[in-house]
Formats: sequence, structure tokens, C-alpha cells
Amino acid sequence: MSIDHAELELFRDNVKRFLENEIRPHYEQWEKDSWMPREIWNKLGENGLLCVDQPEQYGGVGVPFQYSMVILNEMAKMGLASLATGVSVHSDICAPYIEHLAQESVKSVWLPKLASGDAVAAIGMSEPGAGSDLAGIRTSAVRDGDFYVVNGSKTFISNGQHADVVIMAVKTDPAAGSKGVSLLLIDTTLPGFAKGKKLEKMGLHSQDTSELFMDNVRVPAECLLGQEGKGFAYMMNELPRERLNIAVIAVAASEGTLEETVAYVQERKAFGKPLAQLQNTRFTLATCKTDILAARAFVNNCVDLHADGKLDIPTGAAVKLYTTELQGRVADACLQMHGGYGYMLEYGVARAYVDARIQRIYGGASEIMKEVVAREILGR
Repeated sequence: MSIDHAELELFRDNVKRFLENEIRPHYEQWEKDSWMPREIWNKLGENGLLCVDQPEQYGGVGVPFQYSMVILNEMAKMGLASLATGVSVHSDICAPYIEHLAQESVKSVWLPKLASGDAVAAIGMSEPGAGSDLAGIRTSAVRDGDFYVVNGSKTFISNGQHADVVIMAVKTDPAAGSKGVSLLLIDTTLPGFAKGKKLEKMGLHSQDTSELFMDNVRVPAECLLGQEGKGFAYMMNELPRERLNIAVIAVAASEGTLEETVAYVQERKAFGKPLAQLQNTRFTLATCKTDILAARAFVNNCVDLHADGKLDIPTGAAVKLYTTELQGRVADACLQMHGGYGYMLEYGVARAYVDARIQRIYGGASEIMKEVVAREILGR
């Protein structure tokens, strides 16, 4: 689908205006409260900022994939990392699974609700004993007539407290390893489904991350996504988009942090002159800017590749690895240039620093990304 860049920039302006008016004035308080109001999802839906590349028949706008990335980009650049993470999971991870794999009867129920914000989506992969090793999950689903009976628990689930529906990775054949993994779409109001406490995190404070528990939850068989035993393959197919989402957030957050720091060093004085006049400051800024430009080019290329259906798993891993490692370096360098004020949470750079840390872990840790890229290089 061809892109009208003028229309894309008009859309970007509308996204920025919404965020400035409806989110930014309240965001700092949400971070202090460690909670984002549920109605924000409805506001996002009302303003056409959820599942925008979803087909119109399911409540989306039907625009190219690049529009969805503009939303994440502007949220991250404005320092709204908790919101960007939640929207990424909802619109750019969960919705595509449902669109690509669910039966029509299931898609027609849930996808319009995701687009409107009437339902919030989460994905249940990580368990207390299985994080990046998805083949090691233990949550079970046993077929019983027209239902699957699900037992187990999940942890570190983004959107977990607000979630109305969860894409759950389960073992339907415990003896088959990765080939025994399936995906079920589970309504969180079903008997036996319980949400644990909201987990306290180092960063992303207002993004609700939770434990989930399932005790003999009876899930209709029609809620199986795709085919039984193909869940691991489906997750591998969707991972490039998930990792690209994280990369988009990483480079945009780096851009926003650098812009904030440039403004700070031109105002803050040391030894009788602005910090911006010190060579160390200038060289550090130049290094950050150059690295960000390279990362932006890589990310933009990957966005276009994904829009054309050409982003492969190794490249998705590489762009996540490169940009999230860069995000950490930029946040650290910019905090250092703020001096003691950078350690104060009233400055955005402090929040950017702690929010950046998780980016190298979720969606596949940096070490896993290196292994994926290495296997592509070495052929094994």
C-alpha cells in the first residue's frame, strides 16, 4: 500500500495534538500514582489511535502499517513510555494475532472492541519459570469436548490489570516441546480466571503489569488461534513486528531525551558559561546525535520492510538489539549531562533512564537477539 507522506504528517500532527492536550498534562501524576485510568483506552479509541492498520470491517481505519508506528513514535518521543508500551501490546501485537489467526466469529466480536477501546488486550507468554525460553512454558490446556480446560499462571503481563482478553500461550501436548504449544484467546471474565497484584517495577510505573492465574478455566474451542500445536511457529512469525515496535519506541525515546538535554545544557551554567560551550558536552551530544541518526535510518528501513511483508526474524532481532542498546547509552549520557538534577524524578531524563532499562529485556533479551543474529550469520 503506497504512502501519502503529506497525509501521514497530518496524522502525526493530530497524534501530537491529542497527546499534548489529553495525556501529557496528567502523565506525571499517573506515573506517581503507578496507575493509568481505564478510560484512557476509550479516549484513544474515540480519537482513532488504536489498531489503525486494522481493516475497516473490524473497526480499524485500514491505513498502512506506518501510521501505527507514528503513534508509538510520538508517544515515545514525548516521554510517554508507559502509554507507548501498553498501546504497542494492544494494537501492534495482540490485534494482529487475532486478525491473522482467529475464526471469523471470534474476530468479529473482539477486533471492533479493541479498535474502540471498549476492550483492552494483553498477551500471556512469560511464566515464573519461562521468559525468553518460550518453549519452556507450563500452562496447560486440555481438550474437553467443545472446550479447553486451562490451568497455570503467567507473570510480567503488560496491560494485565486492564485486560479484557488475553492471547495465552499454553501447552496442549506437554511431551512435544515447542511443537506442543498452542494459542488461546481467553476472555478474562471467565470463571477461574484471576488477576494477581499489579507488579511494582523500576520504570514504566503507570503501565499496568500483572500476574495472571487460571484455575480450570473453560475456554471455548473456537477461541483456539490457528491450529493446535502451531503456537510457537505463530509467535515466531509475529515476533519481528513486536521487536520492531520496541525499536521504534527506543529510537523515538532517544530523540526525545536528546532534545530535552540540548535545551538543558544551553540554559544550565558551569564555570561561568553554559554547559553547551564545554567540549565534553558538545562531543557527547554529537556522538548521541550521530548514533540516533543511524538508528533512525535502520528503523525506518525496517518499518518499510515490514509494511511490504519482508521483515525477517534476524533483521527484526538486529534492529531491536541495536536500538535498545543505543537507548540505554543515550539515556545514560544525557542523565550525566544533567548532573545531580538528572537523578531527580522531576526531570524527564531520570524517567527516560529507568524506562529504557526494560527495553533490552522484554520482547527477547539482548542476549537472545545476539543469538538469533549469530545463527543467521553462521547458518546454525
